[in-house]
Amino acid sequence: MRHIAVMGYGTIGSGVVEVLERNKEIIAKRVGDEVGVKYVLDLREFPGDPVEDKIVHDFSIIEKDSEVSMVIETMGGLNPAYPFVKASLKAGKHVATSNKALVAAYGTELLEIAREHNVNFFFEASVGGGIPVIRPLYTSLAGEEIEEITGILNGTTNYILTKMDKAGETFETALREAQELGYAERNPEADVEGHDTCRKIAILTAMATGHEVN
Repeated sequence: MRHIAVMGYGTIGSGVVEVLERNKEIIAKRVGDEVGVKYVLDLREFPGDPVEDKIVHDFSIIEKDSEVSMVIETMGGLNPAYPFVKASLKAGKHVATSNKALVAAYGTELLEIAREHNVNFFFEASVGGGIPVIRPLYTSLAGEEIEEITGILNGTTNYILTKMDKAGETFETALREAQELGYAERNPEADVEGHDTCRKIAILTAMATGHEVN
């Protein structure tokens, strides 16, 4: 049995747990071993939820448990995500993250720590996770010189701009619709102010050029 800990049980974290449970037979076949969630780290309680008995509030429980071989970070933001991910890597645990703010700010450092401790730091889900784009940059295009990267990097603003352009809606109306459909957060600042896109550009540029970008 491969034991996993998920940090953060919001939309993404709960989705990860759901996929691991729903596809456990397929995953076990491909991994060659059963994979199960041992802990879910969150500040909240989730009475009645399937993970109710797996909820922990103290990160050190995950850090010190040698059975946990991989940590999946879906908390977002830099604190406490950064110190928790760093400590997980130093404890010899593989880490996968969807946190673009974390990768943009500390990706180079975390990759180096992962190398030093002979573990993996995966961040495919931080940019175009459903495409995917990061692994092909590392593998399929490893011998190519990347001259330009073009694409739609933010689904929320893409939805809003399309509605404004094609349907003649106002920004406010399109944003409200995006929030109702779950494309935009209640606080949409990261998307509409461009922070999300900037972080993705920084990550992709660093990968394409080999230079860290602020």
